[in-house]
Amino acid sequence: MTDDARIIIEDGLEARIAAIVEPVLEQLGYRLVRVRISGLNGMTLQIMAERPDGTMSIEDCEAASRAISPVLDVEDPIEREYNLEMSSPGIDRPLVRRSDFKTWAGHLLKLETSRIVDGRKRYRGTVVDVGEDGITLDRDQPAPNEAARVDIAFDAIADARLILTDALVEASLKADKAARRGDYSGDNDNTADEADD
Repeated sequence: MTDDARIIIEDGLEARIAAIVEPVLEQLGYRLVRVRISGLNGMTLQIMAERPDGTMSIEDCEAASRAISPVLDVEDPIEREYNLEMSSPGIDRPLVRRSDFKTWAGHLLKLETSRIVDGRKRYRGTVVDVGEDGITLDRDQPAPNEAARVDIAFDAIADARLILTDALVEASLKADKAARRGDYSGDNDNTADEADD
């Protein structure tokens, strides 16, 4: 497994859509973060992407949306009308690659597993180590009978997302500033929406 391979992936219809849009995004120089379908405001297909350096501008979202729309029209994976929402991961981003866990180690996150790990499926804490097969998490306020530190295999992680904190905002602003200088990656929370006919 490489640091850039997605370890948290979709299933069902979302997986089918990911398989359709990921090659298109890669041709444009973007990385797929995730695909989500929701029933809010009709049906919404959210495709989250970023550049390899972690940035994603409004213009990037618009370019990706313009490239993906005709491919989705041809493949027609969704049988009803929907809105296409192209977005960046944002500051409180999902963590889907080993490199995401490395980059944001030390920041507070919430994590859900697909199976019971150390007596539970939901965790809140900070990543203190990223190995070949998983992460070590320092729990945020563990119960008296729980270990303060837990190892979680990548194949057990169903969902992971950063929690918005002052430290995360400060780190994101520094990363964004460095990305603008060309030194490092950062996150922008920009969204472009497009309705699909």
